[in-house]
Amino acid sequence: MLKKIFYIVVFLTSQFVFAQEQKLAQDYFRKGEFEKASKLYENLYKDNKHNTYYFKNLLKCYQAMEYYSKVEIIINERISSYPKQAFLWVELGYNHDLQYQSEQAKPYYDKAVTILKGKPTSGYQIAKSFYDNHLLEYALKSYQLMMDSIPTANYNYQIAAIYGEKGDVEKMFDTYLTMVSQQGGTLQNIQRFIGKYVTDDSQDQNNLLFRQLLIKRLQQNPKDEWNKLLSWLYLKQKSFSKALIQEKAVYKRSQTDLNGVIDVGTIAFEAHDYTTTKKAFNYILGATLDIDLQLFAHYSILESDKQLKLDQNTLDQSYQKIFEQYGKGSNTVKIQVSYADFLTFTINQPDKAIEVLEVSLKNRLNKFQKAVIKIQLADILVYIGKYNQALIKYSQVQTNLKNHVLAQEARYKVAQTSYFKGDFDWANIQLKVLKRGTTKLISNDAIDLSLLIDDNTAQDSTRIALKSYAKAELLAYQNKNQQAIDTLSQVLKNYKGHPIEDEAMFKQAALFEKIHQFEAAEQNYLNIIALENNDILIDNALYHLALLYDTCLSNPEKAKTYYEKIIFEQPSSIYLIPARKRFRQLRGDVIVP
Repeated sequence: MLKKIFYIVVFLTSQFVFAQEQKLAQDYFRKGEFEKASKLYENLYKDNKHNTYYFKNLLKCYQAMEYYSKVEIIINERISSYPKQAFLWVELGYNHDLQYQSEQAKPYYDKAVTILKGKPTSGYQIAKSFYDNHLLEYALKSYQLMMDSIPTANYNYQIAAIYGEKGDVEKMFDTYLTMVSQQGGTLQNIQRFIGKYVTDDSQDQNNLLFRQLLIKRLQQNPKDEWNKLLSWLYLKQKSFSKALIQEKAVYKRSQTDLNGVIDVGTIAFEAHDYTTTKKAFNYILGATLDIDLQLFAHYSILESDKQLKLDQNTLDQSYQKIFEQYGKGSNTVKIQVSYADFLTFTINQPDKAIEVLEVSLKNRLNKFQKAVIKIQLADILVYIGKYNQALIKYSQVQTNLKNHVLAQEARYKVAQTSYFKGDFDWANIQLKVLKRGTTKLISNDAIDLSLLIDDNTAQDSTRIALKSYAKAELLAYQNKNQQAIDTLSQVLKNYKGHPIEDEAMFKQAALFEKIHQFEAAEQNYLNIIALENNDILIDNALYHLALLYDTCLSNPEKAKTYYEKIIFEQPSSIYLIPARKRFRQLRGDVIVP
C-alpha cells in the first residue's frame, strides 16, 4: 500500500513539474525570450516527440534566433519518424524562405500541395501550416483543393479570412454570403466577421461594396437572409427607416415573426429617431393580435409622440383612448406611468399625476410594477420640491428590489436628488456604488455626475459654485427654464475661471435652445470653444453649434465649418460619424442611400 502511495505521489509531482515547465516555456515565448524558451521546449519535445505544439514552438524559437540549420535538422528527423506528416514539407520550405532562399523553398511547397492532391482528406494540416506561416496563396489553394475534392468539406471561414488578410474584401464578402446561401454559417457568425470590415459610415467603401453585393443577391434570389443582413448594415449605419423596410419585407414573406420590426423600432427610439419608431410600432399594431405586444407598441408610440412634441390635447386623447380600450389595470402600468410623466413634465399637472399613480398602486401588482410606479411618484415629488418624501420612495424601491436594475435606478435618483439639495458627499457615496457594477446607462450617468462633483469640489471647499449650478439643474428639471437660465447667469458672473464655467455655459446653451433663444445659445457655444482648455465639452460645443447653424439658424456654411472642425480636430469624438455624414451632404457629395 505504501509503495502504491509512493508511486502516486511521484506521478503527481512529475505532472506538476511538467505543467510548470510548460507554462514557463509559454511565458518566455510570449515575452520574446527565445533562448530560455527553446531550452524548455527542447526538454518538452524530447519527452513528447508526438506533440506537434512543442515541435512548432521549438522551430519558432530557433528561427527567431536564426538557428536555421538546427531547424532543418529537427524537421528532417521528424520526417524520418513521421513520414505521413506532410505539413513538415511546408515547414522545411518556410525555413528556406526565412533565409531569403525562395527558389529552394518552392519545391517543398509544391511537394506538400502534390501530397494534398493525392490525399485531400488529410490536407488540413498542410493548409493550416501554409496559413500559419503567412503563405496565403498556398493556403488558399490548399483549402480550395480540399473543397473541390471533398463534397462535404467546408473551409469557407478559412478562405474568407485569407481573402480578408490579402485585402480582397469583395471576395471575402462574397465567400461569407455564399456560406449564408448554402447554410454553411449562421447569420450571427457572419455578422461578427463582416463587422470587422464595415463601419458606421454609409459612405465607407466597404459598406458600399457589401450593400451592393447584398442587393445583387436579393435581386437574383429573394431570401430573408439578404434582407436581414441589409437591415443589420443599415442599423449599423443608423439608417433606421431603411432597416425597417428590410424587416417589413421579411415579415411579409413569413407572416409569423415581428421581432425584426420590434428591434428596429426599439433601436430607433434609443437613437432618438422617433419618426421611424412610430412607423415600426404602427406597423406592428396592424399586424398582431397579441395584447401585450399591442400595449408595448402603444407605449412606444406615446413616448415618441412626447419627444416629438405632439399637440398636448391630441396626446392626452391618445392616452384616454388606450385606457378606454385596455383599462387601467396591471396590464397598462407602463402606460399609466407614462401618462403621469406627461401630466407632470409636459403640461404641469403634478397633482393629477400623483392621483393617477396612487390609484394605480391599489391594483394587484407585482413588486416590479410597484417599483416602477414608486420611482415615477418620487420623480414627481422632486418636481414639486418634496425631496424628503421622494427620497423615502426611492429608498423603498432599493430595499424591496436589492441588486435589481430598478434598485440601481432608484439609487441613482437618490444621488441625483441629494445633489439637487446640495448634499454632495451623500450623492457621491451612492454614485461610487453605482459606478462599480450597474447597467451601462446608469453607470455612465453615475460617472458623469460623480466627475462633475469631484471636478468642482477639489479646489473649492466651500462648494458654493457647485451648489448654485445644482440649483439651476433642479430648476431645469422642474421645467422652470428661465429661472434656471438666470441662475446660471449668476454662476457665470460670480465664478469666472472656475471649473464650473464651461458646464454652466453648456447647460445654459441647451436651455436657450429649449426656449428658442438661438442666438444666445450660439454665443454660449462660441464662448466654450474660445476657452481652448481642451475640456471634454469642446467637441460637444462644436457639434451642437454646427447643428444650431444647420437646423435653427439657416446658416449651412457656418454649419459646414464646425462639422469640419470635428472631423479634423476631434477625430476621437462620438460625433465624428454624424458630423462627417452631414458635412458631406452640405458639401454636395453624392450620397448613396
